[in-house]
Amino acid sequence: MKKIAILIFVIFCSCSKEKTKEKIQQTSKEIPEEGPYFKQIKSNDVKIATPVYGDWLFSHKEKGQTFEQYYMSKHIVPTKEANVIYIQPIGKFNSLQKEQVQLTNEYLEIYFQLKTKTLDPISNDVIPNSARRMNFGHEQLLAGYILDDVLKDEKPLNSIALMGLTELDLYPKPEWNYVFGLASYHDKIGVSSIYRFQDEKLTSENFNLCLSRLLKTSSHEIGHMFGLHHCITTNCVMNGTNSLSETDKSSIRLCSVCQRKLNSCIKYDNKKRLIDLENYFKKNNLNDEFDSMKKDIVLFDK
Repeated sequence: MKKIAILIFVIFCSCSKEKTKEKIQQTSKEIPEEGPYFKQIKSNDVKIATPVYGDWLFSHKEKGQTFEQYYMSKHIVPTKEANVIYIQPIGKFNSLQKEQVQLTNEYLEIYFQLKTKTLDPISNDVIPNSARRMNFGHEQLLAGYILDDVLKDEKPLNSIALMGLTELDLYPKPEWNYVFGLASYHDKIGVSSIYRFQDEKLTSENFNLCLSRLLKTSSHEIGHMFGLHHCITTNCVMNGTNSLSETDKSSIRLCSVCQRKLNSCIKYDNKKRLIDLENYFKKNNLNDEFDSMKKDIVLFDK
């Protein structure tokens, strides 16, 4: 018995030493130096306005996330086995809505510099009556049901992130009026609704405004899947928002710190990404968005 006890003690000590050694190696992970590009574009960062009643930061006291905290955190990184972003349309989309989905696909591929694919639409019929309700005269779908009972089953093996897009409104729980979207960062799946982005009806007149909202929301939610927290210091696409008006005020641009975080994860060519974004915004007549990219490009070569 003594020999067995000693053997167990030795194994325990050996395992403890290995765990301690592993922990030391993890905590001693070297933080990369800030590159010249990120230093240059800091001058384009705009300090976030002092939050007022109704703003996200007025009611959510968040601590934020430094680059060092992000770099040391556990978050997904693209691999050969999982490196594709997928969009899963849910419902029946009209021609203008389908165009927005396609443009979102193009944008996410540029934004994250990763292959992005749109899957064939899923019918709303897969969502049972128990996960639906009528609210102020329009139908809503339970966002959590879509995450747990629909998207998990649809996630392709090579997916690094899967974003569901619905044409019906969403709600997260009975006591809430609605939600723009919901995500499971552990499972790397999310769902967003275009219902509230289109001001009751999507038309050629409001098309660009609605598209901008969709691009901001989808890149924001997938950014969370890559481990980015809400940005609380700078006007940035990673700002939390409580309303469409707050979403409209927030920039589509990642601030210098959040760009550095994403680049440390995906390791894309910063200049190529900027030029691709600039061309996308120009082609789709998104003028404010074009100007924000142009400012970073101008500083890139200085």
